[in-house]
Amino acid sequence: MILYFMKKFVPVLVVLFSFSLLAGCTGTTGGTASSDKLSVITSFYPMYDFACKVGGDKVSVTNLTPAGVEPHDWEPSSSDMIMLEKADVFIYNGAGMEHWVDSVLSSLQNKNLIVVEASAAAPFLDVSGNPDAASASVDPHVWLDPEIAKIEMKAILDAFISGSPENTEYFQANYDKYSAEFDALDAEFTAALAQVPQKNIVVAHNAFAYLCNAYGLTQMPIEGLSADSEPDAARMSEIIDFVSQNNVKVIFFEELVSPKVAETIARETGSSTAVLNPLEGISTGAQAAGEDYFSVMRTNLGTLVEALS
Repeated sequence: MILYFMKKFVPVLVVLFSFSLLAGCTGTTGGTASSDKLSVITSFYPMYDFACKVGGDKVSVTNLTPAGVEPHDWEPSSSDMIMLEKADVFIYNGAGMEHWVDSVLSSLQNKNLIVVEASAAAPFLDVSGNPDAASASVDPHVWLDPEIAKIEMKAILDAFISGSPENTEYFQANYDKYSAEFDALDAEFTAALAQVPQKNIVVAHNAFAYLCNAYGLTQMPIEGLSADSEPDAARMSEIIDFVSQNNVKVIFFEELVSPKVAETIARETGSSTAVLNPLEGISTGAQAAGEDYFSVMRTNLGTLVEALS
């Protein structure tokens, strides 16, 4: 009888425990926040993760972009609009990442909504890695530089303090903790990537300008800022020539995008493939397993060091 009970109910207890690890943050489909917590809506995964880290159990965070969905072309539904009308804080990255934001915000009746463009204070880079905030091809993936990710978290901190000033010390303590972790992560990337002999990376799309700018790498993107387009024959030939001429051993693809183009280039050049995650989103399973910005970035670092050594 005891063995039967264990087999039948232990899996249920494991699931319940996994959900308890996410206390303070709702899932991607939302929910009603308790009245003593800030109701926070985020646009996609990094904003969600940073908001949960700063807000802890004083906020209820709902992420709009579903887990495992590539966010570049995603758009909010009518139910998402209803959540925004009831929210206290809305956090988005900006820099062109969420193409729908302006039209959505202009249609809202929620005049008390605190709106946070987390990247507003970031030093923008265009896709070539040059300072150019007015460029039409600004790279929105600012969070891939840990020191700029810290700037985004500071913008979230300020918003939470504005919305719930009685919890200022709590929010500040959380921010200080993760600010130090951003600094530690930056130091790890700096030390490890300074030692690698190869500085060129071939990536699925033009998402790594900030990471490369911070750590002395050069990216050759197969495609532009959109992650799900495919290169034409001329671009494929250009990439294959670059791989051969620069002795590139690994072609990087992304978890949320088909690897078939990267695999084709790898076959043509005798290279291998590996995942380099731009952290635009993570799977439900990875999130339930405790993966977050810092763990994924450290996985990225290990992947880069192995590929470039």
